[in-house]
Amino acid sequence: MNISDRSQGADCLPGGGVRYRTWAPGKEVTVVISNARADLRRVRLEEIEGGYRSAIDREGRAGDRYKYRFEGNDWPDPASRFNPEGVHGPAEVIDPRSYAWSHDGWVAPPLSELVIYEVHLGTFTPAGTFRGALEKLDHLAALGVNAIEIMPVADFPGERNWGYDGVLLYAPARVYGSPNDLRSLIDAAHGRGLTVILDVVYNHLGPDGNYLGCYSREYFNPTHKTPWGDGFNFELQPVRDFFVGNAAYWRREFHVDGFRLDATHAIADGSEKHVLAEIAERVQSSGGFVIAEDERNEAALLRPREKGGLGLDAIWSDDFHHVVRVMLTGMREGYYRSYRGTIDELAATLDQGWLLAGKKRAPQGLGRLGETEDLRPEQFVFCITNHDQVGNQA
Repeated sequence: MNISDRSQGADCLPGGGVRYRTWAPGKEVTVVISNARADLRRVRLEEIEGGYRSAIDREGRAGDRYKYRFEGNDWPDPASRFNPEGVHGPAEVIDPRSYAWSHDGWVAPPLSELVIYEVHLGTFTPAGTFRGALEKLDHLAALGVNAIEIMPVADFPGERNWGYDGVLLYAPARVYGSPNDLRSLIDAAHGRGLTVILDVVYNHLGPDGNYLGCYSREYFNPTHKTPWGDGFNFELQPVRDFFVGNAAYWRREFHVDGFRLDATHAIADGSEKHVLAEIAERVQSSGGFVIAEDERNEAALLRPREKGGLGLDAIWSDDFHHVVRVMLTGMREGYYRSYRGTIDELAATLDQGWLLAGKKRAPQGLGRLGETEDLRPEQFVFCITNHDQVGNQA
C-alpha cells in the first residue's frame, strides 16, 4: 500500500517506523507519542508543500498513541484511523495490513439486483457492535436481502449516536469495536453474498470533538451556509483531498462496495469540477458505486459527467415512500402535504423515478415531474421505510 494514498494521518512504513502528516498551515507542530503510562517521544513535524507538515518516527509502530501539539495544546488527529479513548483522546497508529482478508476477490452484483437492508450497528443487536452484527448476517441472508447499508460509523462523542454527528471521518466508532472488527464484518458479509454500502456524511461534522477549525479555519467557507453552520471549503485542495480521500480510504482499506452520501443538497462547491463528481470518479475507478440522498430530486446528479452531470450511480427516491405512506395512512402533515397518495401518483413515481423535483416541494398539488427520461430505473432507490422515517415517527 502506497503511504501517499492518504493526504493526512499516521501511516506505518514498509521498512519500519511511522510517517505522520497533517495539514496545519502556519503552525509549528510536534507529534507527542505515548502509551498508557507516559509520553514516549516527541517528533517535530517539518513544513512541506501546501501547508502540510510531516515527520517520520523511526521508532514508531502500530499501537502507538499520539496527539499533535501546537499553540500550547495537544489535539486529536482529524485523520485518525482509531481513537480507542474517545474523540477527545489520542489516536492509535493502525496498520491496515494486519488483517488477512478471506474474500478478497468479492465483486458486488449490479445495482439493478440489490435489495438493501439499512442497519444501525448500535441497535441492530443487543451487543451493538461490529462483532454482534456479524452474528446476524445469516439472518439477513435468509431474509432475502443481498445488501446492507450501514449507517455512519465515523467516530462520535458519547456512547450512542445515529452517526450523523461524527467527527473523526477515518476512525470507526470505538463503541462498535476495532477497525479489524469492522473488516471482519464486511469480510463475512461478502462471504454470504451481501454487498456492503456505507453511509458517509460530508456536509458537516458534529459540534463536539470537531477539531478541524483548530488546525485551520480554511477548512470552512463562510459563503457556504448549511443547517449546521459554515460549509466546507471544497474549493481549497487540501480540504478537498481530505474528503475525497475518505471515500477512497473506506473502499481501499475496508473493502466497502459503495456509499450513500448524506444530504448532498447541503454540499456546496464552486469548483470547476464539483467535489461530488470527484468523489464518484474516485470510487468508481476502483469498482465501487455512489448513491446520493438529495431532497431536490436533481437529475444532473445522475447524468454522466461527459454530458454535464456529476455522474453518481443512484439516488434515494423519497417520493415513493411518501406517496405510499400517504396512501396507506392518510397522513398529510409536514412534507406529506405535497402528496395525495393516489394510484396515479404511485404509477407516476414508479414510471419517472420520483414525483416532484426542485429545491422546494409545493405545499399542495403535484408540483412538476422530475426530468428523468434519460435515466435508468436502477438509478432510483425505493424504500418503504428508513432511519429518517422511523425517527420522525418516534
